[in-house]
Amino acid sequence: MAMCTNPVVIRRVMAGLRKQGYVRSEKGRGGGWSLACDLDKITLRDIYEALGSPPLLAMGNRSDSPSCLVEQAVNTALGKAFDDAEALLLARLGEVTLADLSADFHAGLKNRNIPSLESVHGS
Repeated sequence: MAMCTNPVVIRRVMAGLRKQGYVRSEKGRGGGWSLACDLDKITLRDIYEALGSPPLLAMGNRSDSPSCLVEQAVNTALGKAFDDAEALLLARLGEVTLADLSADFHAGLKNRNIPSLESVHGS
């Protein structure tokens, strides 16, 4: 499997994308997943939101209302920085479309003299 993850995880992700109308699935021979809308109309932020808006930053305040005075001071000092970083990242995700990623990907294939994705994955 190219994604190196449990198929259940992939199915859950794809189900979230299907619910938003970004992909569709076909059953049976020759079936599978395909895009349901134009790559120019889907941003990385759209995908992020379709997947339930999981936490963006691994680092952050451990709790919102800590009893430890040191943790309170750290939360106060870093809280705005975390909020600003998340807002900046969300804004950037909203600027990158799947069409942008596709163009970069295909340029990479061309730069490596790889004729197609199928030749890499043996489809």
